[in-house]
Amino acid sequence: MTKSELRKTYKNLRERLTPNNVDDLSLSIANKLLKLPIWQHTFYHIFLSIEEQKEINTDYILNILSGKDKNILLSKSDFKTHEMINFLLTDSTKIKKNNYNIPEPVDGIEISNNKVDVVFVPLLAFDKLGNRIGYGKGFYDRFLSKCKPETIKIGVSFFEAETQIADINNNDIKLDYCVTPKSIYTF
Repeated sequence: MTKSELRKTYKNLRERLTPNNVDDLSLSIANKLLKLPIWQHTFYHIFLSIEEQKEINTDYILNILSGKDKNILLSKSDFKTHEMINFLLTDSTKIKKNNYNIPEPVDGIEISNNKVDVVFVPLLAFDKLGNRIGYGKGFYDRFLSKCKPETIKIGVSFFEAETQIADINNNDIKLDYCVTPKSIYTF
């Protein structure tokens, strides 16, 4: 299937999930993440969930990162440039939803992309080759292309892998792992 077909399919599948489904599946994903060999790093970038889109509840992952005393980075999206700016999450970080209902830091201590060790990547669908599709604006592909080459990219998905996404292009950045409630995919 093409990216646009998959976006439509997986938005519909997500729409059918209840709040309890989202919570249970999100907790399963967080527990599976603990099995990955990624916890020795320093800077972890994570997205904050868009509840209206029934995205994975990343609160569970945030709790793991806090419990392991990791530096947590949140991004703020610039919709003019389609770039993301990373801010260190601190006790004084103020979070506000933007016009697209994305929870973001208002401001804070900016951290450059080349410091990022691990990125938890939102997605709508992914394939068995490590390709992912998001909402189609390219924010994460731009961001990941500016991270250091050894940055670990981990997709998180409620659903299992597609065999192959038909229309991948050179700007699409592949994942290193994708974690679902049932599986850990390594690419």
